[in-house]
Amino acid sequence: MFTKEELENITTRKELLAISDTRDIKISKVLEKVRYEEELQLLQAELVSLQQYIAKKKLRVAVIFEGRDAAGKGGSIKRFIEHLNPRSMRVVALPRPTEVEKGQWYFSRYIKELPNPGEIVFFDRSWYNRAVVEPVMGFCTNEQYNRFMVQVPEFEHMLYEDGVILIKFWFSISKEEQKKRFDSRIENPLKKWKFSPVDVKGQELWKKYSYYKEQMFSRTHSTFSPWIIVKTNDKKEARLESMRYVLSQFDYIRSKKIKSTILPDSNVVFRYYRYNKQIDV
Repeated sequence: MFTKEELENITTRKELLAISDTRDIKISKVLEKVRYEEELQLLQAELVSLQQYIAKKKLRVAVIFEGRDAAGKGGSIKRFIEHLNPRSMRVVALPRPTEVEKGQWYFSRYIKELPNPGEIVFFDRSWYNRAVVEPVMGFCTNEQYNRFMVQVPEFEHMLYEDGVILIKFWFSISKEEQKKRFDSRIENPLKKWKFSPVDVKGQELWKKYSYYKEQMFSRTHSTFSPWIIVKTNDKKEARLESMRYVLSQFDYIRSKKIKSTILPDSNVVFRYYRYNKQIDV
């Protein structure tokens, strides 16, 4: 192992590797984390530049994060917003609708959360609750579900025509990885609050979720509002690649200091198409 004095005196990665090689210390995981942190910092700096561009151009940007429970939506949003200016950015994670909201048009509660000019809004789940979670869990009727599926493409087309830039992410996780993360939540006192009876149902009703997920893709994926699939079994990779995707969608002025690409890995992030290979089948 390294001594305290050695760690205090090490100033470069090269020095760290030299000492680890002489003592046959395996530090691959440490180096992997270091690389991740370096990439994350670079991309977060680019997001700051992008936010300034959005504010200057008075763009309205909405980024939707959808996916099964424990797919990493909240963790990714946290990294997206970590260094952004809160004055022109919001995170929307709506609770269950009130009795009054239940009597309104389904989209009403989401319309008032849409971005203002110069603002970017991150939706931690969205109106697509009605496309997957609600029918799977019995939280809506068949009539409500069918009406939503007919209306949502028109609703998003109106947003497109009005100039709202909508990015729709689906965070794709395997059943085995979801189970591991659920178990981790139960064991970690800091994450216990994330676990709920609905999570258990997510594993039990996996195939039903898959059915409604595919229905959603098939009926709401369009040229003006495509679904972007992100493989998230590797959480860190998913965070970086989803950031790259968002950055790649805008013609903002890139930082001259960036030493990384802003183009996402097409093996991790890609548009939905009917015969692609997903991991949450």
